[in-house]
Amino acid sequence: MAKNGGYADEADAEYLKRSTQEYVLASSEKLSSPEVVGYDFNQGVDYEALLQSFVTTGFQATNMGKAMMEIERMLDWSLADDPVPEDEVDEFKDVEARRRVRTKIWLSYTSNMISSGVRETIRFLVQHSMVQVMITTAGGIEEDIIKCLAPTHLGDFALPGRDLRSRGLNRIGNLLAPNDNYCLFEDWVMPILNSMHDEQEKDGVVWCPTKMIHRFGKEINNPTSVCYWAYRNNIPIFSPAITDGSIGDMLYFHSYKRPGFVLDIVQDIRGVNDQAMKARKTGVIIIGGGLVKHHCMNANIMRNGADFAVYVSTAQEFDGSDSGARPDEAVSWGKIRVDAQPVKIHAEATLVLPLMVAETFAKRLQKGQWQPEGRVFDKTFTASELEREKQKCALRPQKT
Repeated sequence: MAKNGGYADEADAEYLKRSTQEYVLASSEKLSSPEVVGYDFNQGVDYEALLQSFVTTGFQATNMGKAMMEIERMLDWSLADDPVPEDEVDEFKDVEARRRVRTKIWLSYTSNMISSGVRETIRFLVQHSMVQVMITTAGGIEEDIIKCLAPTHLGDFALPGRDLRSRGLNRIGNLLAPNDNYCLFEDWVMPILNSMHDEQEKDGVVWCPTKMIHRFGKEINNPTSVCYWAYRNNIPIFSPAITDGSIGDMLYFHSYKRPGFVLDIVQDIRGVNDQAMKARKTGVIIIGGGLVKHHCMNANIMRNGADFAVYVSTAQEFDGSDSGARPDEAVSWGKIRVDAQPVKIHAEATLVLPLMVAETFAKRLQKGQWQPEGRVFDKTFTASELEREKQKCALRPQKT
């Protein structure tokens, strides 16, 4: 028995040796991808170097590093990077004329970004004409205006709703917006709605949400405001759900005091789609999800997809929502081009967006490299270029 037992032990040992070599200690193929390396604080505190190290740090830091690289590609591209087709018009055969054709950058953001201190980051981008098209919700407009009239305060996520309600305080996460702020907004906006209504009746003005927001920016006349700088720099802010918030409440009240005021949303769907159709290249930066994400990406279907894309969101894709969808899902719809290199950062935007702007847009301005004058964003494809674009997305027959 001992002999047999010994034989069995020897066989088991040999089996274990072979199996561990084959399964546990299997040989690896050689990798050529970058090595994982984080920032070494022995080199001192260098915030620019720290942000640049994110791309090799791993996890969402790497996604953030890739997103900053994607924004740099948006900013760097010009038509001079593309070969001159034989059927190009004479104007755009000149290299200097081609250098002026740049990426049209879209910024979409949810209203909580304006409620938070990210408003100042967004205002910076608009003030310096760093984005060309904007999309937000009604809250993204009214909260910007309200902050010019009265402040939003820090609170706490755990403050009890019943107590806040009795005190006339509205909680936005860990922020507090007093009811009095919205009363001030009503006092400010109602006379403007009356003036707009007068212009509709007397001058035949056909108002739409973008025109109304443009007017708000003019009337608020406050350099801390996003809407003010969009007005000054003639940057359209699209808000297809403009009635979903305090602005909607004011329009509701106005409709009873003075029926007949009209906002034409068809003007704006034509406007936002034309912004995509006419652009030579588009780059999208989408902060959050829901309406602001879909409206931006749906417009870019009209041009066979955005060329550059950065998403920042905490939403996940397992529920099938567009808010949580990864960029690759957008590729399947034609919202992002098949040869693009889009990036999604799974992160809360107040942590991420200011840092991304610091390392890209703001750094260029600080270093004297921001030269927005003379840029061209709308340039059609020639017939030969258009045919090549179509070939990129030609449907391939399925293998049987």
